[in-house]
Amino acid sequence: MTATDRLLRTGPTATEAVVSEYRDRARPLAEQLAGKGFRDQWEALAGLGVLRLDPPEPDRAGDAPGPVTRSLAMVEGIGLAGVDPGVVYALASQVFGMQYPLRAVLPEEVWRSLAHLQEGRVLLCHALTERRGGSDPLSMDTRARRDGDGYVLDGAKTFITAAPVADLALVFARTEENRSPFALSAFLFPVDTPGVTRADAFAKTALPGVPMGELAFEGVRLTADHRIGAEGSGLAILSSTTTWERALLLGYALGPMRITLQRITTWASERDHFGRRMGASHQVAARVSDMALALHRSRSLLYAMAARLDAGTPTRRLSAEAALTKISVSEDYVRLTGHATALSGVRAFIADSELPADLHSPMAALTYAGPNDLLRVGVAREFGLPVEN
Repeated sequence: MTATDRLLRTGPTATEAVVSEYRDRARPLAEQLAGKGFRDQWEALAGLGVLRLDPPEPDRAGDAPGPVTRSLAMVEGIGLAGVDPGVVYALASQVFGMQYPLRAVLPEEVWRSLAHLQEGRVLLCHALTERRGGSDPLSMDTRARRDGDGYVLDGAKTFITAAPVADLALVFARTEENRSPFALSAFLFPVDTPGVTRADAFAKTALPGVPMGELAFEGVRLTADHRIGAEGSGLAILSSTTTWERALLLGYALGPMRITLQRITTWASERDHFGRRMGASHQVAARVSDMALALHRSRSLLYAMAARLDAGTPTRRLSAEAALTKISVSEDYVRLTGHATALSGVRAFIADSELPADLHSPMAALTYAGPNDLLRVGVAREFGLPVEN
């Protein structure tokens, strides 16, 4: 165990054991899957069980982690194994942003029919954002109009993680014309439904290992059983999915953050610089300590959120806390990467060096699951300030 591991393994023994187990199980796969396509990587990693949601166990003995904490530990371990961060991001997005909140709202028989999601054979995407209405869901143009016992869906969604390769889509659409909290509804249906068109994947600089794209809907006919919950409950479902996502999505970053810290610490300890080891510099030591602080704080916040969710805390009581967690961890991810880049010098920008830095992916974390600036506005509103978007 490295010094970094000893200092940062601050969780319960059983939780840390899950992190180590999945790191060790994923390492051979990380090597085998290098250069493979996204679906190949997805299915191989799903085979480890990371997509399976344990049933609630309120009477767990000892310090055994709850199901949400266990999921977070699995995601961290897989990231720590060196698996492509984009694929780990996609795993975290489906587990926390879709599977857990859907299990809470779907009837038991419907949830059981989606068991193939947990096996990795079927991939789900979350289709909310539109080109004209990103962070304001009540401005969306996608509409689902009543047609007999079902609906006809028209519109388009963009910037959707995994859309180019997904099998199922969770789509939010307007079922009323006003800006009422009951104007939206949620639908879950196959992407190969007639009338659905998917565009080619975007060429992107952040998390390139997971594809992102658009879905267009033209006269898509959906039966009523494709609707999740009651008509008009879409905003409530969206609130749940986004709270879950903001609370735990950044778990994908814990592995890359620790790998970066370990790499920099080892390099600074061994490199000669101005007649002494680079790590002997107070300035270098301070940056390394700040990197450790960022990672320690991020781990503590994420696992605290997992514990709250394991305890059954309703998501409506966690919206501000989830937003604060997402803001803090994403900004610490950027901060840690910035310190690593400063210490690495030009090596950070040479792809085949021992210290390459990916600056785009940490920066993207500031925007994914909601731009931090808008999340700050929402938090301030929770404190009673009369602030508007």
